[in-house]
Amino acid sequence: MFGQSSRAIRRAAVCAGALAAAALAIGTAAALPRAPWSTEQGSADRAAPRAAAAAAAGPRAVPLLGRKSNGRLYDYELTGSGGVKAAVDLGGGFADATALIQAGHSENGTGTDLYFRIGKTLYYTAERGNDTKPVGTGWDVYNLLMSPGNLGGTAHDDIVGRDAAGALWLFQGKADGALAARIRIGTSGWNGMDVLAGRGDYTGDGKSDLLARSTTGTLYLYPGTGNATADAAFGARVTVGTTWGATAYKTLVSVGDSNGDGKADLIAVDPAGALWLFKGTGRASAPFEARTQIGTSGWAAFTTLF
Repeated sequence: MFGQSSRAIRRAAVCAGALAAAALAIGTAAALPRAPWSTEQGSADRAAPRAAAAAAAGPRAVPLLGRKSNGRLYDYELTGSGGVKAAVDLGGGFADATALIQAGHSENGTGTDLYFRIGKTLYYTAERGNDTKPVGTGWDVYNLLMSPGNLGGTAHDDIVGRDAAGALWLFQGKADGALAARIRIGTSGWNGMDVLAGRGDYTGDGKSDLLARSTTGTLYLYPGTGNATADAAFGARVTVGTTWGATAYKTLVSVGDSNGDGKADLIAVDPAGALWLFKGTGRASAPFEARTQIGTSGWAAFTTLF
């Protein structure tokens, strides 16, 4: 589905830095502080577009979230026509997070849940949950973490990680935020990519795909097979274009189907801080339409968009 449930994303009331310090010092999940999310800020304004989106056909979409250098998170709800609404401040404390990921596990896969890594530990907070819990340690072995949506064919979103050797690993999500044992989906060479993006189907076959930008500026589409099987998650890659480098776009991120036409889209930030939407076509040979500007300035201020 395009969109999510009618509830608004909760305003974060947890300081991630303090949470990690408590976890490392005490060494037990039971000692972790509670992490409630409230609907106090802008909930009515944000509930309406999500309720409308829930009835629309097409792949699931998520809001655009961003972190600034001061550690505060901001929520940009989708308008349903390709743009984003005004920012809602979700709270601070995430300056020390070295990875931030949103993925749908709770509420039968429709929740907008948060993963974040501090140090070696990956943490999870459900959108409607009232606890932040550690998923596991040793996550510092991955120099890139992201969610491509549901890549492995289950009811919940997955996480993809890249290790120092350049191999790519798939972690299938579970309803409680736990992750299944990793499956290798790329043997080597992925260190040649500086961005992994995508959320949904870009080829029109109903299976989630992955986008990857090389350090030389080439954007590739890796068609998903829907198989959570070692080294069999993707078909032959397709070259999208060769002018997608950091000099053209500082950041690439996908929130799924942002305009409600049933096709997954891509969002980019240029070096001047403008925000651009590349509407999906559903065709592997030419997966995007010409870009449309959906934000004029200020987007370069985010250290992370996800």
